[in-house]
Amino acid sequence: MNGLAARDGKARYVTCVSQSDVADGWRDRRRDGGCVIDVQSNQTIATGLSMPHSPRWHQGKLWLLNAGSGEIGHIDLATGKFEPLAFCPGFLRGLAFAGDYAIVTLSKPRHDLTFGGLAVDEQLKFRDAQAQCGIQVIHLQTGAISHWLRFEGMVTELYDAVVLPGTVRPMAIGLKNDEIARLITIGESAGL
Repeated sequence: MNGLAARDGKARYVTCVSQSDVADGWRDRRRDGGCVIDVQSNQTIATGLSMPHSPRWHQGKLWLLNAGSGEIGHIDLATGKFEPLAFCPGFLRGLAFAGDYAIVTLSKPRHDLTFGGLAVDEQLKFRDAQAQCGIQVIHLQTGAISHWLRFEGMVTELYDAVVLPGTVRPMAIGLKNDEIARLITIGESAGL
């Protein structure tokens, strides 16, 4: 299991890389062994996925990242079929929503057997593209990439995305100096 989606405030769907019950057995089925399980009914509702990540319930649909194929899409709950919306050039892990937009994180694949032989490699070759590390903002109605941000250099993997509504000046702070001690405070109202 690698992802959990809540629906109506309760845990509802989980994604799994495979249904294997053998130690490390998921590695043999990472290309097409992924599934989605409805935890309320204990039924597998979708199969044939490639390393699915980040299931989310949004606007009446179960969205997820079919990471091994580089696609964002939703599960048709009537048929169990994955309906792709857009291709993103990388290994997908993080998913958040802001209205009619999805925010997806992309990672460059690690150079090991875990990430080799996936459909995303074939798609990148077909599109004459390289895997990227970054963020893409995708319009849910059209699948168009509305905005993107690409990271170069040492950062090669991103694991999640979060939307901070009403934030005016977000910033990232580092851990290598005392900046964090001066900028983050927890007030008494936090109950600490």
